[in-house]
Amino acid sequence: MIDFTFTENQLAVRDIAREVAKNVVAPTVREYDRKHTMNPELLPAMAKANLLGFCIPEEYGGLGTDYLSLGLACEEMEYADTSARVVLSVHLGLFCMSILTWANEEQKQKYLIPAAKGEKISTFGLTEPAAGSDVRGIQTTALKAGDKYVLNGEKMWISLADVADQFLIFAYTDIEKKKARDAHGISAFIVERGLKGLTTGSIEGKLGVRAGSTGWISMQDVEVPAENLVYEEGQGFKVAMFCLDQGRYTVAAGSCGLIKACLDASVKYCKERTTFGTPIGEHQLVKQMIANMVKGYEYSRFLWMRAGVLKNQGVRNTRETALAKWVACDEAERAAHSAVQIHGAYGYSDEYPVERFFRNSKGAAIYEGTREIQTIMQADYALGNRIDKALERDLPKVEQE
Repeated sequence: MIDFTFTENQLAVRDIAREVAKNVVAPTVREYDRKHTMNPELLPAMAKANLLGFCIPEEYGGLGTDYLSLGLACEEMEYADTSARVVLSVHLGLFCMSILTWANEEQKQKYLIPAAKGEKISTFGLTEPAAGSDVRGIQTTALKAGDKYVLNGEKMWISLADVADQFLIFAYTDIEKKKARDAHGISAFIVERGLKGLTTGSIEGKLGVRAGSTGWISMQDVEVPAENLVYEEGQGFKVAMFCLDQGRYTVAAGSCGLIKACLDASVKYCKERTTFGTPIGEHQLVKQMIANMVKGYEYSRFLWMRAGVLKNQGVRNTRETALAKWVACDEAERAAHSAVQIHGAYGYSDEYPVERFFRNSKGAAIYEGTREIQTIMQADYALGNRIDKALERDLPKVEQE
């Protein structure tokens, strides 16, 4: 049976996210976008609304909701602004859901519970100045020294870098494997802010997501306790790829929120603006752009929902999630481009939100795996060059209520 209806619990999460987006994000987003800084009220508001860990089991500080609820929340947050959805993607998707799956019980008690409750903000450090999609190219090292690991390296383009309390960091623990670009030499660590040698900073001059925190992490002889190693030494690549599955899912769902924002803003403007004696919404080529937004939203939404159902069932969904991310991000970029065109000269000004939508839409086609990476993945699946095996660990199954 195929059921396209959402449960009361799923809709309740959606409505909570919608209220935060409407009351906290939307009223001030243009101001903070202009300032290139994050609204200081956003994280406390999300924590108060239990949005920073709602799909984490109750025993670890969450609400125990399902992964379709996460997608709905991402849609609502990005409808207001991409920067708000990024918080869910990074703190909840990349950190909390990965710690839930790969960390040991002691680590979950120490790091996951306060993160899920919103008491500590968390982020994910994989990308480096010279290593993005090429994960094997990271240069950060973590060398064992007694009961500690000593980390050296730099992470770049890290969301929440300047506000996070704890970081999931990936580094080579085997120098010979690093030289050979062997991913079996990569390990994952939980690193806390305040450790000697760890510094962070903000990145200025971004094209989009200006109302969010994006920065860098520098590690100079940072001593991390051995017990902060996540899972096993040399298994970090496996953890990182799992993390990206969760991140891509949230980006796909969020991109649908951006498409809907473009559509609603354009429809509103079409009814206000008149040219050649008629509302611009009556012109055929404008109608075509509106129709394409509707099309893009509807089929992109079903793609992330399919991935969400598989997550709920505990079924590996790397292929489905990657496809949803690729398609939704492309459609969001196309919708934003059309929204600016529909608004004409006003679309070129931040007097209307579509200018911000256009700038924000570009990032999603790059982070969490570029559209080129997603394209290659889907071709390799079709050609039989890529076949996913059952994951060693996966998210816990969730019953929809």
